[in-house]
Amino acid sequence: MPHRRSDGHSDGHRDGPGYRAHEALVRFARRQPQLWRLLLGLGLVAAVGFAFLTLGVAMAARLFHQRSFASVTGHLRPLLRQFASVGLYLTGLSVLIMLLPPYSMGPPMTPNLPVWTWLGLLPVSVAAVLVQTSSEEILFRGYIQQALAARFRSPAVWLLGPSALFALGHYLPAEAGDNALMITGWAGLFGVLMADLTARAGTLGPAMAVHFFNNAAALLLFASPTSLNGLALYLIPFEMADVQALRPWMAVDIALMLVSWLCARLAIRR
Repeated sequence: MPHRRSDGHSDGHRDGPGYRAHEALVRFARRQPQLWRLLLGLGLVAAVGFAFLTLGVAMAARLFHQRSFASVTGHLRPLLRQFASVGLYLTGLSVLIMLLPPYSMGPPMTPNLPVWTWLGLLPVSVAAVLVQTSSEEILFRGYIQQALAARFRSPAVWLLGPSALFALGHYLPAEAGDNALMITGWAGLFGVLMADLTARAGTLGPAMAVHFFNNAAALLLFASPTSLNGLALYLIPFEMADVQALRPWMAVDIALMLVSWLCARLAIRR
């Protein structure tokens, strides 16, 4: 039987059988699980700003939780190994999708950058997307998820709580119009799947890989004409607010997200 502390928490905390690896991350957060520490930490992260999101998390973890940055991300060697393994599976999935019979998005896509310009920018573009996606994973699936898991027994809290915050960050009514809530829901589901991957893997590597592949496709290959398209090779033939054109493709996007999550699950079981 787990030992019950006077504050109502269990020192012998156990999650579901599929999430045992999560304890490798959460055991450090359990040393300082008070919610006021999380709130102070989030305040510091916000003060540092998105450009220095990872630095803000590292500072918050050290100052308010007495934790190392590696305890938030997971140890570097398994993180890199899992990132590479999931990346390999997702590359195979991408090749398979390209080999499928051709399909159309309606009107042709519009070239956005000359090919040679795009290729010249690609190393910097890839690095920028990797930093952006990794920073979000470090904040949401690392710092926030672990802090909530250290404080609350139910996986529903640390699976859904950070995912709801992640979804709110994708609520863009000015750009998405009537599609804003649907895109927000998509982001919330994505957050839950990445939280699940992190709990199963014990590092942020798999979630970082899936998030990177998703954003690289949306920002560097086929971007929206109304949002974050400066580094994209092509622009899709409809805007984010176009209800009739976007909603059928959102169903496809959700299906691809689920398949990518399953591929990552397979990769980390090897």
